[in-house]
Amino acid sequence: MNLRTPGPTPIPQDILNALSGPMIDHRGPFFRDIYDRVSANLKQLFETQNDVLMLTSSGSGGLEAAVVNTLSPGEPVLAVEIGAFGVRLGRMAETFGADVRWQRVEWGQAATPESVAASLDANPDVTSVLITHNETSTGVTNPIGEIAQVVKQRDRLLIVDAVSSLGSLPCPVDEWGIDVVVTGSQKGWMAPPGLAMVSLSPRAWEAVEKSTMPKFYFDLKQARDYAARSQTPWTPAIPIFYALDASLTQLLDGGLPAIHARHQAAGDRIRAGVKALGLSLFPEDESYASNTVTAIKCPDGFSVADIRKAAADMDVVLAGGQARLSDSIFRIGHLGYMPEEELDEALEVLGKALEQVGFAPAAATA
Repeated sequence: MNLRTPGPTPIPQDILNALSGPMIDHRGPFFRDIYDRVSANLKQLFETQNDVLMLTSSGSGGLEAAVVNTLSPGEPVLAVEIGAFGVRLGRMAETFGADVRWQRVEWGQAATPESVAASLDANPDVTSVLITHNETSTGVTNPIGEIAQVVKQRDRLLIVDAVSSLGSLPCPVDEWGIDVVVTGSQKGWMAPPGLAMVSLSPRAWEAVEKSTMPKFYFDLKQARDYAARSQTPWTPAIPIFYALDASLTQLLDGGLPAIHARHQAAGDRIRAGVKALGLSLFPEDESYASNTVTAIKCPDGFSVADIRKAAADMDVVLAGGQARLSDSIFRIGHLGYMPEEELDEALEVLGKALEQVGFAPAAATA
């Protein structure tokens, strides 16, 4: 099966093999060695001097941890929404009582630093900004480096969902001044779902000390205390640590420039192939098109479900759209482990699937 969803993503065989390691005492020396190695390697890939905490959860659990540990009920925050995951992050804050002010950007577009600056200036009491780096639901990457500048100029806390970007796209956490950044093992990290990774700046830890939102399992102060002992507060997903230990070694062997170049090349390859089939990209400005997932407009008069089923019958799994885009776009994931032959196969099968449902590219683009 050629899995071309933006998460979970395919896993190389040697990393799959690492999952079969023995169960060990998570309070013992062998786990401490793994924890220390994974932590040190993550810091290199995050490009941060801050601790990187690991939580046994999905990426969404890491995002909830970011919210409940830095905010308080009634606290005014700005949520920048460009897609379904931006909505999720803002709703998390609302659920725990934050006073969320929404900046709603048309899905398919990126937020601009100018628009974020204007939203902050219109809401001078806002303390924090919640935003996605790479919005997998729309295939758009926000210019977080530039947005971070205007957020820091206004002395606000910046909380970033980097679940589908870190480990794949440039995101130098310390250089950009991101206060809280969250990612998940099942994306560009070439590991199964089960671990969220969270990094906090010194300024973020100051916010943690003031936060009054309820937390227990996702208490990052506890996580930090246990991390000092190379442990986690609760029983960790040991097999995922095994896999991440193996995958991070591979990623660092190649180096960050090679990782970023590989994802740029994959994005270029898929976008060119999609357009050659007579299809249109969903992002309105291709300069903001994601290099980890390509969102494609479903041709008028055709069904996303039919196209995906035709591809799945040929063992290529495409992702559908989310929320209000479920019937209008489909997506091809290209992050983490993605051999060129598998990307080419996905494009070839997509072409055959389009033929099966009766789509005629030449007629559509004439």
